[in-house]
Amino acid sequence: MTHHFAPEILREYDIRGIVGPSLGPADAHATGRGFATRVRRAGGTRVAVGYDGRLSSPDLEAALVAGLVASGVDVVRIGLGPTPMLYFAEAILEVDGGIQVTGSHNPGDYNGFKLVHAHAPFSGDDIQDLARLAAIGDWEAGAGAVTEADVQDAYVDRLMLGYAGGTYRIGWDTGNGASGPVVEQLVQRLPGEHHVIFADVDGHFPNHHPDPSVEANLADLKRLVVDKNLHFGIAFDGDGDRIGAVDAQGRVLWGDQILSILVEPQLRETPGATIVADVKSSQGLFDRIVALGGTPSMAATGHSLMKARMVETGAPLGGELSGHVFLAGDYYGFDDAHYAAIRLIRAVHLSGGTLTDLLDAMPRFVNTPDLRFPVAEQRKFAVVDEVLARLVAEGATVDHIDGARVTTPDGWWLLRASNTQAMLTARAEARDQAGLDALLAQVDAQLAQSGVVRAD
Repeated sequence: MTHHFAPEILREYDIRGIVGPSLGPADAHATGRGFATRVRRAGGTRVAVGYDGRLSSPDLEAALVAGLVASGVDVVRIGLGPTPMLYFAEAILEVDGGIQVTGSHNPGDYNGFKLVHAHAPFSGDDIQDLARLAAIGDWEAGAGAVTEADVQDAYVDRLMLGYAGGTYRIGWDTGNGASGPVVEQLVQRLPGEHHVIFADVDGHFPNHHPDPSVEANLADLKRLVVDKNLHFGIAFDGDGDRIGAVDAQGRVLWGDQILSILVEPQLRETPGATIVADVKSSQGLFDRIVALGGTPSMAATGHSLMKARMVETGAPLGGELSGHVFLAGDYYGFDDAHYAAIRLIRAVHLSGGTLTDLLDAMPRFVNTPDLRFPVAEQRKFAVVDEVLARLVAEGATVDHIDGARVTTPDGWWLLRASNTQAMLTARAEARDQAGLDALLAQVDAQLAQSGVVRAD
């Protein structure tokens, strides 16, 4: 028996695609067979499995579990919940790996699998290896047992260990994603006044799409916070590993700004520590880390790559512009938006002020969101290489950890190839609009030389 995966679903960080055209139960079964084979050949015997609230998730989870047991591993099913709860289960249960069935923040017709083996991301070449094993049917055989474990209570208990007092009025928007039940239980334990919206798990996403990195998706939370005169609001993506926030005035805090707030208490507790941020993050964040005596480390975008850099540097804290926040030190090192929310409340409390005060104190930059433009899959990395070669020849100040991040007197701009889609993304940041316009002109000039026109 063999199986061939559609190449486009084998991403750098996970397996993900459109259900029906490119991903279905046969892929879930083959993922289970291959992952179980890798686990057994490394001496393991048990795998935890969870799934998010998408309409296709139960069927994919059933096929995944069938594949795992057919290759001889025992499965612990933790049921419906956010991705960080699966990561938590993998960390605390006696298992050798874990798989979450999730489409993350993608549109509702997507789904896929995030995988962890021996407390580390299973990504990159490991995912390609699942395709290799499937193509030749090189799978172990066996008959694993299936048990169930309810870890939600233990997970919420662990989240509360990060709480450090402070009574606030907070709005919470789970966007009908998988975080709803966890957040509803969490706010019962927190002091203060809490308003949770869209907590029902519904894969139709009837209110707005659960992706807090898009400002339009935060409109309901902004309205809730302002109308009810709350201190701030917190939002989550569909599988609970990305956080968004708004202050009392309804102003958005992006992932790098949230991390900038978490940095101060972290560096008080671990002076001089390394803090990791992705290449899309504001220069203001890197400057803040230095000003507080920390060591900034710039990393490639992507949760698997960020986790690897965290381990490599021993960093207790890291984050991405997109809202992934990674907490190590007294936590497990994975990206957990619920624990990030608890730590954000803690940081506000320890500051002695408000979230609005903290946002007001940040240096002002003018920046773009991610600017996206389609480029053929086979061409996208070549374009970045061409741009890098020209920049180096020109003697530009360029960081090439992930694409090209160019620093100029006006500010900086970034061009990188998406690891999940057939497109390039660009971002730029300056002190004023004139500087930003100058940076974007540089981006457009470089793209034009490689035959690409920005389509934003």
